[in-house]
Amino acid sequence: MQKPQARTASALLDEMARRQPDWEAVVDGPRRWSYAQLARESQTVAGGLWALGVRPGDRVAILMGNRAEWLSSYFAILGLGATAVALNTWLTPPEQAYQLNHAEVTTLILADRFRERDVLAELEQMRTAVSGGLPSLTRLIVVGDQVPDGATAFGDLACLGAAAPDNIWGAAKPDDVACILYTSGSTARPKGVPLQHWGLIDNMWEIGERMHLGPDDRLWFAVSLFWSFGCVNALFAVLSHGGRLVLQHHFDAGEALRLIEAERCTVFYGTPNIALALAEHPDRARHDLSSLRTGAAIGTPEQMQLIVDLGVRNICNVYGLTEAYGNSAVTDASAPLAQRLMASGEPLAGVELQILDLETGQPQSQGQVGEIALRGHIMPGYLNDPDTTAASMTDDGFLLTGDLGLLDGNGWVQFQGRRKELIKSGGINIAPAEIEAVLRTHAAIESVFITGLADARLDQAIGAVVVLEAGASVSEDALRQHCRHSLAAYKVPQHFVFVAAKDLPVTSTEKLQRNRLADLFPIRR
Repeated sequence: MQKPQARTASALLDEMARRQPDWEAVVDGPRRWSYAQLARESQTVAGGLWALGVRPGDRVAILMGNRAEWLSSYFAILGLGATAVALNTWLTPPEQAYQLNHAEVTTLILADRFRERDVLAELEQMRTAVSGGLPSLTRLIVVGDQVPDGATAFGDLACLGAAAPDNIWGAAKPDDVACILYTSGSTARPKGVPLQHWGLIDNMWEIGERMHLGPDDRLWFAVSLFWSFGCVNALFAVLSHGGRLVLQHHFDAGEALRLIEAERCTVFYGTPNIALALAEHPDRARHDLSSLRTGAAIGTPEQMQLIVDLGVRNICNVYGLTEAYGNSAVTDASAPLAQRLMASGEPLAGVELQILDLETGQPQSQGQVGEIALRGHIMPGYLNDPDTTAASMTDDGFLLTGDLGLLDGNGWVQFQGRRKELIKSGGINIAPAEIEAVLRTHAAIESVFITGLADARLDQAIGAVVVLEAGASVSEDALRQHCRHSLAAYKVPQHFVFVAAKDLPVTSTEKLQRNRLADLFPIRR
């Protein structure tokens, strides 16, 4: 397929709608939208947003599961030249409130419910979770039956936007920020990552080429749209190649098996623990997954083999991060399996990748482990955080990823671990400092340190090393409950160990040795 000429998200949608107007683009249960209909739905929402006062440069957040309205809202925002802020449905109200305020979101589009959760009730919790409330948030648009006073029903946007000017669509320029995604880092607060329109096209086209995608491909879309893996990587890799998006509102292994078989999905996007859940489901043997062909994942050779055994014979091993538009290196789907199991392929076109010596910062030769640094397809800088941006860049413009890797004899990247203190649990990046900040508010705790523990299912489980106040006592369950009030469930530690301050591992200069914290935990069989 020929690479699209478009350089913005709305232009891409317009171009694909012209090329194949009647080709199916979105499947959401009984709803099946063609490319032309996806474009019309997005333009309709854009008109309604404009009528409500949304203008280029405004920040509009989306909070809902993987449904068709997420996509039409996303393209509407980008088509207006506004910026989409993808909110994580798994976070607690205080976590979401922080992101709404940090991004200065003026408009929120949400579903009134997500699974068993009352999202509107959680919105009220967001307003009270932070001092001063949500001062920038002035517009609320609700998908669902519960529309509070002062809010707008999503279904009313078509009527509201009927008189919108024709020229509001396609206002964005290639260098404009399309979306802001939040990613965990080495600080207690997540960082906002702005991504530009051109990168959504250029980088994702190259990813799709490595996967050999085309119009006949059908993506099983259960990976959350709020992740860069979803609304940046998977979405634009498939749409730029004219494929179909088969939405699953949230991951459920049994429903996924049924959906993949029923829709004959060919593309797998997911983490190894998602593949494990599919493989171990009691209904696995009853479902035909032979349609699966290619896709994207990262993991150990054993984890990648699990995905192959599931039926994804041409799975692509990938390396990347949100700050670099999802993926920076991807294996070719047709490369020998032995290579795809071990490494993440060559850098994509437009990406420069170096391995830097950990002491000198100088480029390393093949086979030597160092820090992975990227230039080319990377973010313009962290939102409202010039100091962190400067600390993350080299003088010649390379982004320091904090990841360790090497280049093998084929020039392919092999991920070797994390220089940063991030924990990767179930495919999700988690910042230790964020969990530590919550636990330190417990009256019984003097100090606490979070570390990753090897785990066969999750890659890393979360361990908490706790030093109690003199004379204090507290149970593990009580600490977990304390965490649940402020943290998403996946950030709550699975394991605790209580130690005296003198037993913490430190250097000769009394600096904590975080790399030895895991040694304090009993061996887990």
